[in-house]
This record gives sequence, C-alpha cells and structure tokens, in this order.
Amino acid sequence: MTLRLYNTLTQQKEEFTPVKEGEVGMYICGPTVYNFIHIGNARPFVIFETLRRYLKFKGYKVRYIQNFTDIDDKMINSAQQLKITVSDLAERFIQEYFVDAAFLNIQRAEVHPRATEHIQEIIALIKELEEKGYTYTIDGDVFFEVTKFKDYGKLSGQNIEELKAGTRIEVDLRKKNAIDFALWKKSKPGEPSWPSPWGGGRPGWHIECSAMSMKYLGKTIDIHAGGSDLIFPHHENEIAQSEAATNQPFVKYWMHNGYICLDNIKMSKSLGNIMKVRELSKRFRGEAVRYFILSAHYRSPLNFSEEQLQQAEASIQRIENVMFNIKHLLSQSNFKNSLDQEEAQILQQKDEYTKQFIQALDDDFNTPVAISQLFGYTREINSYLNSTRIKSRLVLEESKNFYHTLAGEILGILPEDEMTDDFNREIEELLKEREQARKEKDWAKSDQIREELKKKGILLEDTPQGVRWKKVN
Repeated sequence: MTLRLYNTLTQQKEEFTPVKEGEVGMYICGPTVYNFIHIGNARPFVIFETLRRYLKFKGYKVRYIQNFTDIDDKMINSAQQLKITVSDLAERFIQEYFVDAAFLNIQRAEVHPRATEHIQEIIALIKELEEKGYTYTIDGDVFFEVTKFKDYGKLSGQNIEELKAGTRIEVDLRKKNAIDFALWKKSKPGEPSWPSPWGGGRPGWHIECSAMSMKYLGKTIDIHAGGSDLIFPHHENEIAQSEAATNQPFVKYWMHNGYICLDNIKMSKSLGNIMKVRELSKRFRGEAVRYFILSAHYRSPLNFSEEQLQQAEASIQRIENVMFNIKHLLSQSNFKNSLDQEEAQILQQKDEYTKQFIQALDDDFNTPVAISQLFGYTREINSYLNSTRIKSRLVLEESKNFYHTLAGEILGILPEDEMTDDFNREIEELLKEREQARKEKDWAKSDQIREELKKKGILLEDTPQGVRWKKVN
C-alpha cells in the first residue's frame, strides 16, 4: 500500500507523490514566541514531526522547516508589559520552546527560520507582488488586494464575496476590501522597525511564511501543515501571495490537525482554558504526553483530560516492561539456536503486526490504529517472555527491533533509556544474586534484594512458572 494523505485543498485522500522523487520538503507553521506553548500548540508539532519520522522510515530524504514568528502585535504588547525588547522576549521563548520540544521528544527541524532574520527576502517578495499589481500602499502600510487573485478562497472553500473579517484580520477602514491583508506594516513610535521602500516598518504575519518556505524549499512545497485554525486566513493568504508572485502551485499537500479541547471547548490563550506543556512536565512524562497526542487521528478533535494522560502513562509502562524483560533475557547466556513451531509463529505474528502498523500510517497517517498494533503484539510476546523455557535469541532480537523501530524511531514514544541495547548491569547482578539466594533457600537475602530492586523501580513477582518483574517509575 502506498502512502495516502488527506489534502485540505482537494478535501480527499490522495496518493503521496512528492515534487522531486525520493525527496520531501515540509514546512510547519511554528509558534509565535511570546509565551510558553500549551498542549494545543504542541499537537501539530508532535504530529507532523512524527510524519517526518515516518517519511524517513519509508526512505525519503526529508527537509523539514519549522519557523518562529518573532515579531507581531502580541509580541510587541507583551514586551512592553515586561519592559524588555521584543528580541529579548523572542530569544527567551524560543529557548523555552526547545525545552518543551525536547520534553516531547520533538526532533529539531533542519532549519528554524525567524521572521526578523529574513527581512530582505520578505521585502523582495512584496516588491515582486507590487510590480505585478497585486498591492496598494496607504501611509507606509502595504496591502495585498485579494480581489485581484482569482483563486482566493480555494483552500477554505469560501466565496470571496461572502468572506468577512475573521481570525486575526484587523479592522482597517482604509482597506479597499475588509479581507485585504497587510504585507508590510508601518511601525509606530517605539516599535521595532526595518527600512524598506515604503518606509520604516515590519512584516505582516502571513508574508513571512511564504518568503521563508520558498527560500528553503523552493516555489512549490510538498507538504505544508499546521492547526486547522490556520486554514483561514493564514494559509489562504499564503497561497494568494505566493502563487500571485510565482504563477506556480505553492503547496502540493495541505495538512491540518484538529483542535485539542478542554471540556469540549477549543484551547485558546484568549479564553484562558489552556494547559501549558511546562506544567504537564511536572506531573507526566514526555512520552506519555506525546502518546496522548498520537492516540487520536490527527484530523479529529482531542479532548484533554488528566485521566487520559494517566492511561497514556500506563500504556508507556507496558512497553517499558516488555523492553525490560527482553533486555534482561538478552543479557543471559543460555539460548536456543533453533526455532520451534510456536516461536516461528510468534515471528510471523510480529511481521503481521508490523504490516498492519505500516498500513495504518499509509492510510492518512492513522496513528491510533498503528499504536494498537504495538499492543496487539505485546499480548502475544508477553506469554512467551514470562514462560520458563529457554528462549531463542532470534525471537528476542526481532522483538526488540520491533519496538525500537515502531515505538521508538517512528512514533517517538519509547523512553530514551529503552532505545539503548544495554541492560542495567547493576540490576542484572542483583537479579542473579537473588536467584542464587533462592536456590540456597536464603530467604532473608532474597527479600533484602527484592526491596533493593523495588527502590530501583523493579517489582518482582514469584510465580509457579518462575520470577516475573516489571519496571515502574
């Protein structure tokens, strides 16, 4: 099965074929850096970074760009309130973003461009639009005249005559049309300013993404993604200004994720119903938060609850326990060289679960179905791991690779210490000591070692079939 993705532009699933064979250019709209990100902000960053991982797994060479909006009205207002410069505010929250991204195991983009570092590219793009007759200037402000772009509204499916001022559209009676948007804004006294042919000012919000994406990915991008709240006006305006300038398709596949809601209401800083990632990091592991985000299909809304995060923690724990058992058994020296019929069947099941995992991701990146395959195999392998019979190294190695590749490399939900091959030598020695103590009927020493292991997060259970253990936080 080939990869099929839902394209917001065509409103249907399409077979994924990049502009250049074997290579993928992705542009993800990043945060406006005036505050800590909340889990709603984090959803597209986790989802589309996971898609990038999957594309790499499928053999594509991926160039992944995620910008920072480091100049806009919210940043200016926040900096003034804090009595610091906008650049200092931006620098602080860019670094804070990277802290939260690392907590969520979000790998860095090839480039994280900032709007203020691409002023010349932005000015050049505006001049090109001006030369082609798409702009008008009023007192140092440059606007894009929407009615001159015949395809305006094709992404959001809205008729240009029916569109009214919406999300992040400023009311300005000077504009020819309410939905014309600013490409360049004249700076007010005390605001950051850059020289331009239209006087001192700063970029509008939409123009930065067009200028930066074309610089790093060319005139046509394979995948442009973000939250569904960006479809209009942000991405609609990106299409208009980009295609007006180049006369070429701006993006081949538009992808948008659904909202994260709190009590079924979309999280929003303006409403104050947000849950910051930094706050969650004090109570939950990053793998669990990432798991929670991936546990619903990316286009579906996701309702936040502490209970779901606790369930995510338990699910991650199950994977950790399997990996702990596998690595412990691999640290032993007694293995079979052959496979019996049941072990051959286990490996066949692993291959089938892997196939189903890939098919789920190939079908519009269905992460919840993919995740279910991990636990389908976990049920099969656990009974084998907990049996007393001598194990096959091949089954253990193949099972370890199953989790490393699918849970770790692709989904990014396998804790980092589980991605290493080494079993904790100190724990291994304690387990051997306890086993020897039990053989010698030294129950006091056995119990002492049990307690010592418990302090290290290893719980033991003595059963008629042998000792079972699990790892806890």
